[in-house]
Amino acid sequence: MNENKHTTLSTGNNAVATAVRDAKVQVVAAYPITPQTEVVEQIANFCENGIFDAKYIPVESEHSAMAACIGASIMGTRAFTATSSHGLLYMHEMINWAAGARLPIVMANINRALGPGWNIWADHSDALQTRDTGWLQVYVSTVQEAYDTTLMAFRIAEDQRVYLPVMINLDGFALSHINQLLTTEPIEKIQAFIPPYHLDHAIDPNNPRGYGTMTAADQFVQIRYDIERSMRASCAVIEEAEQEFAKACGRTYSWTDEYLCDDAEILIISMGTLGKEAEVAVDILREEGVKAGSMRLRWFRPFPDIQSRLVGRDLVVIDRDYSFGYGGIIASSIRAKTGLESYNVIAGLGGQEVTYLDIASFVRERKIGKEVWFGIEETKNGYEISRSDI
Repeated sequence: MNENKHTTLSTGNNAVATAVRDAKVQVVAAYPITPQTEVVEQIANFCENGIFDAKYIPVESEHSAMAACIGASIMGTRAFTATSSHGLLYMHEMINWAAGARLPIVMANINRALGPGWNIWADHSDALQTRDTGWLQVYVSTVQEAYDTTLMAFRIAEDQRVYLPVMINLDGFALSHINQLLTTEPIEKIQAFIPPYHLDHAIDPNNPRGYGTMTAADQFVQIRYDIERSMRASCAVIEEAEQEFAKACGRTYSWTDEYLCDDAEILIISMGTLGKEAEVAVDILREEGVKAGSMRLRWFRPFPDIQSRLVGRDLVVIDRDYSFGYGGIIASSIRAKTGLESYNVIAGLGGQEVTYLDIASFVRERKIGKEVWFGIEETKNGYEISRSDI
């Protein structure tokens, strides 16, 4: 291993904080919320100990945290924040503003279920409720991926072809608080990979102009179309960033993380840590003679072009989310983009335990075109809980 690299045990939250430090972020606005708190606590420790020269702003709410990042970014400084669940919802107004103002803010969202009932464990409903705001969204599954993706997020967001904010999503507790090996990169290498922050439309007191003022309809349409045009352009930027990162650091990423997919007749599609659980399920199914593979979606916005890899295969899609009255969001997105039906399993909501054995059973029981809720059995008179651990 390169002697300039450093390998240690780290949680997912600590990996994000370390990447923020290594990326030389200039402003961090912070408000604590479980299970995100460790991210901003670690950043605060870095600042207090003098190993991170950033302006740390402890604000009174998540709404203010994003507002502070917007102010910092528009003045020409690299900005970061982190949140979870109801904190993300509380800053929702500013989430829209950050994208509409074309500000390359990076935020870590530690995925957590939404109440009621009150719940602090993982599902993806929080982030997916912001999927139409103009933020790029990426979902990670390991501590190393959390660090690497945070670094890449700054490069992607700050590219002039993009100028859109990026949300990095980590499953609460299942990744945010688990310890795994983390290899960090030397600062010189990171500085070469992430250019100095520059925003073409930053506020200049010497050249005053209006910003975000009342906008006529024809101009408003242009602003919205420009967000979409940049979202499309981000596809090339993402690929370039991942390729350059692989050259610099030796770790490879793509739109999806695929395991034994080349000859697979059945694909298990998921996001986050369930993707790693699915790989173990694939091994079990292969031993049974079932040609299964796992495709973990990393990027959800922009949505990856995966149709050619899905055609002709049975799709088992695990959604750790739900759009009430419509269906699982991943399965619905795949159907809308490709026209392909799947066996859609709604599983893992609110931290519901989903093991590799459960995922293997999803494949064995699949009925393409059907949606099921894991742990629930519908009856003529309603439904019954089918598992004692729910």
